[in-house]
Amino acid sequence: MNNDQNTKENLQKLIDKIKDIDIAMMTTLEDDGCLRSRPMRTSQVKDDGVLWFFTGYESGKSHEIANDSHVNLSYAKPGDNLYVSVSGRASLTKDQAKIDELWNPALKAWFPGGKEDPNVGLIKVIIEKAEYWDSPNSAVVHLIGMAKAAVTGESYKPGENKKINL
Repeated sequence: MNNDQNTKENLQKLIDKIKDIDIAMMTTLEDDGCLRSRPMRTSQVKDDGVLWFFTGYESGKSHEIANDSHVNLSYAKPGDNLYVSVSGRASLTKDQAKIDELWNPALKAWFPGGKEDPNVGLIKVIIEKAEYWDSPNSAVVHLIGMAKAAVTGESYKPGENKKINL
C-alpha cells in the first residue's frame, strides 16, 4: 500500500463508508472462468485496509480463492444511496487466535462445533483498489437535480464518485 497522506485519507474515507454495512457480495473466479458471487458477513474492517470474513474452510469459495486470489466485494446501502466496489487479494487461514478474536456465537449456525469446528476458517482480503458512489441526498432532491439538468442542459452530478488505488 502507498503510505502517502492522501492514500491514508482515502482509505479511511472508504473504511468509514463500509464499516457499518454488514453484508458484502463476494465475487470469486471458478475454475472454468465464470464469476461467482455470494453474500458474506464482514467480521472486521481494519484501518490498514484488511477485511475479515468467516468461511467454511472446505467450501467452494475457499477452493476458488486457493486457485485465484483476486476477489471483488460489493457493498450497498441503498437507503443512503451508497455503493462501494472493493477489489483485492484474498487468502485463507485457520489462525485460531484470529478465529477466537472474531468469533460470534451466532456463527454456531454454520459451525456446529463452535470455534474449534474443523471446517471453520477465515478469509483475509487486502484491499488493492476501490470505487464508491455516494449520494447523500433524498430521492426528491435527485429528481429535482435531474429535472434541472434536463431543462438547463447541464450535466447532472448526483453525488461523489471516487476511485482509490492502494
